[in-house]
Amino acid sequence: MSVDQLSVSLTKDQAYALVDAVSERDELALTASAHENEDTGEWIFEATCDSPPDVAAFAELARQVLGGEVEFSVAPIDPEVNWVAKSLEGLAPVIAGGFYVYGSHETGPIPEGLTPMKIDAAQAFGTGHHQTTTGCLEAIEALLEQRTPARMIDIGTGTGVLAIALAKRLEAVILATDIDPIAVTTTVENAIENGVGDQIDAVEATGLDHPEITARAPYDLVVANILAGPLTELAPGIGSITQAGGTAVLSGILNTQADGVIAAYEAAGFALQDHLKRKEWTTLVLEKN
Repeated sequence: MSVDQLSVSLTKDQAYALVDAVSERDELALTASAHENEDTGEWIFEATCDSPPDVAAFAELARQVLGGEVEFSVAPIDPEVNWVAKSLEGLAPVIAGGFYVYGSHETGPIPEGLTPMKIDAAQAFGTGHHQTTTGCLEAIEALLEQRTPARMIDIGTGTGVLAIALAKRLEAVILATDIDPIAVTTTVENAIENGVGDQIDAVEATGLDHPEITARAPYDLVVANILAGPLTELAPGIGSITQAGGTAVLSGILNTQADGVIAAYEAAGFALQDHLKRKEWTTLVLEKN
């Protein structure tokens, strides 16, 4: 596969705003990220795309999001390079709730009082930097201060970051599922790297009818950081696998989409407990009636 990198220098806020916008357009890019150039102090937006990228579509999106013209540069990426890792390798550690998420390139000390998770960039979503992930980690932190779940499932696990967060805090086994076999493999590898390999069972599953999912139901905690559309479609199924009094932590939802997702889960027997907003993104905490 031929892959190109599209980039431009912007302010920090502009770079992150464009990352968020591109993340909602699956057809535009394989990955999108923002990082600071340590030599110049400039912030760089980068997108990794199938070659050739749709530069006109990027320019139009930039006009909509940033309100002005943006001139992108395009360069080919060596096919031997892991382009996902390359695009994300400069990301700084993230503190969300009581968790500290960092990559293996980070050599600084781990802050005291935080639960560390080493999550390297990989061909799966979830390094901890996106507001959807930080929102989920903050919601999990708040939930664990109130009670101790026993039966948990992470739907659309990506790199396994949310399942690993739970495993780090609890003496329990977490079921982690994803439709992408690369995500399943990545989750297993990350679980082992973080010392919780025996606490996470990762399976490839489309929807919620996988035998492993139904056999372990009902769950007292369901976490799902995917997208508003799939979350809405899964509402009845998540309702059926969540026990009474159980909690669902949902993200991957734009603020403008939150009301629709809330309505779908209320119809499935949930009541809204908390609504966290991080920039343009929403994390919902709901309880099964």
